[in-house]
Formats: sequence, C-alpha cells, structure tokens
Amino acid sequence: MKKKCLVVTGGGDCPGLNAVIRAIVKRSESASDWEIWGSYNAFNGLLENPIRLMKLDNKAVAGIHFKGGTIIGTTNKGGPFQWPRQSDDGEVELVDVSDEMIDRMKELNIEAVINIGGDGSQSISQKLYEKGVNIIGVPKTIDNDLSSTDMTFGYQTAVETATQAVDKLVTTAESHHRIFILEVMGRGAGWIALNAAIAGGAEACLIPEIPYKIENLTKMLKLRSDGKSGFAVIVISEGAKPVGGEQSGFKPSEPGYENFHLSGAGHRLAYDLKQTGIKADVRVSVLGHLQRGGIPIAFDRILATSFGVKAFEMVLNEEFGKMVSYKYPEFVSVPIRDAIKYYNYVKLDSALIHTARGIGICLGE
Repeated sequence: MKKKCLVVTGGGDCPGLNAVIRAIVKRSESASDWEIWGSYNAFNGLLENPIRLMKLDNKAVAGIHFKGGTIIGTTNKGGPFQWPRQSDDGEVELVDVSDEMIDRMKELNIEAVINIGGDGSQSISQKLYEKGVNIIGVPKTIDNDLSSTDMTFGYQTAVETATQAVDKLVTTAESHHRIFILEVMGRGAGWIALNAAIAGGAEACLIPEIPYKIENLTKMLKLRSDGKSGFAVIVISEGAKPVGGEQSGFKPSEPGYENFHLSGAGHRLAYDLKQTGIKADVRVSVLGHLQRGGIPIAFDRILATSFGVKAFEMVLNEEFGKMVSYKYPEFVSVPIRDAIKYYNYVKLDSALIHTARGIGICLGE
C-alpha cells in the first residue's frame, strides 16, 4: 500500500498556489511508494461529512501552474481548532476537533501533510505537529509578512498588480488635476504599498508601520495640487492608521472567522484630507482582491515550484515540524515555531524606506 501525503491550501488565495501543488505531485513521481491527495478548502475537507479529498496525480495538475487560485479550494474560516458546530439550542460554538481530524487521518493512512499558508495556517501547522502530526509548512502570503524566509510567492504578483494600478491612476490624476488614493492590501506590513509607490512614482505612501500625521500630507499636497495644474497619487495600506488612531474596519459576525475585517482606510484618508481644506478633487480606488487573483508572474511561478519540490523532499527526509524557506540563493528548512515567532514588518531603517525617503515620497511622518 502506498503512503499518502495530504496537501492543504489555507487562508487567502494567492497567485502561485497551483504551481506549488503541481510541483509536489511532479516531484513525488520519483518516489513510487507515495501518492498525493488534497483536502478541499484547507483542513475542512477532512472535517466534513462526508470527507472531501481529491487525488492529485499528473492528470489533475496538468497545466495548472499558470492559473490563479487553487484547485483544491481554500478558506480562512473554521479549521481543526475552531470548528463551528451547532449546539442543541441552535447556537453556533467553535470547538476543538483536532483529535477527531487526526483520527480520520490515521484511518485514511495519511502519513504526512504539507500545509501551504500564511502565519495563521502555519500556527495551525505548529499545533498539529505538537500533537504528533507529520507536517511540513510552505509559506504563502501576498503580504510577505512571514519571517524566516526572504520572500513568499504571490507577493511579487501582488506588487505588479498594485504598480499597474498606480500607473493607470497617474494618467487620470494628471488629466483631471486630482488627488488619487489607492488602497492596497497589507494588514500589518506595508510591503505591497511601499514597493508599488516606489515603482509607480507615487507622491505619498502610508503603511501600518508608520502612523501618519494628516498635516504632513496636507502640506505636501497643497504644494502639488490645490486645484491648480498639479496632481498626486497616494498609496495606502489597508492597515495604515493616523497617529493616535485605530485601523479602519469591523469585527465580522461569521462563525469561525476571527480576523478583524480591514475596510475604509482610503476613504477615511480622503475625508480627513478634505476636512483640512484641500481644494483639489480627491478620489479613492480600492484594489482589493484583484491583488490575490489572476496569473502569477514568472518569478512567483518559479518560487512556488521550488517551494513545492523542496516541501516533498522534506517529507522524504522526514523533516517534520519545519517550513520551507527561501534564503537566497538556497531553499532550506526552518522550524515552523521560528517562522511564526516574529511578524515580518517593514523595518524603518531598511533600504526600501531609505529609497522612498530619498526620492521624496511622503510617508506621513
């Protein structure tokens, strides 16, 4: 009987997920005693009744490397440690069903798991490893906010999408002499915003790491626009906030969904700017999930493929409890607990911040 390796994609979708899945399957071909299976919608496929798994063979993964999304689905709700279950009185409570899930894995003869996901997914990986599950992590997040790896796949595609949006806004901003605010993803880290602002030539960039002062933005904007021939583009992370303020958003009521829902950073900024007396027309564009979808660029396909190959080799070498890491120019393994220990913030003394300041981008400081 062949050994079974289960592949899971969890959290937000991301360009390059399918390339990882394909690489795992292709690399497993030389290990004739293994077969690859996928769990639908993260670990939820294992927890549902009936169980929903997909055999991942060459036919299943043919031609998927350039497609966005994930053929086995993903979710950031539920999971083995917070599974929504309805009680007798109709209330939905979140319960720990990890032991039940592990029992199901044993019944199915699943001997290894490759969990592809961000910090939340890898926190689940660590908990399952501590419960005895043979698990490998693969870092995935467009926010590039996982430490212990130089880069995560999907991030560069998101930056490219955001940069193209800045390029397009520059032309309409110039034509109408407007201030355009582009809100991009970035819950706690401003990597996407900062890179897109530099690449696209934005006048200002507001990121979660640097709470901004509205008066500093106003001063810069009045010099550029104020209803005359000037224009400006501001790139803002969804997690950015003013000095002394909080992130914009709300707490979802959906069972099993814990993340604070970020929403409105760009519109709040527009309102605050107008309150300061800015005369120019201020418009807001929210890029949203366009950053997550679509075809991954070549760099992310290669990075994701390399991650997939390394992940299955880690299974063969029984390097469980570890995550694939890109440490230029090598692909190595690091303990999952170390990878999730620190959040990968943009460091204020980094070369990227230095570059932004050097070309006159206002960071709201």
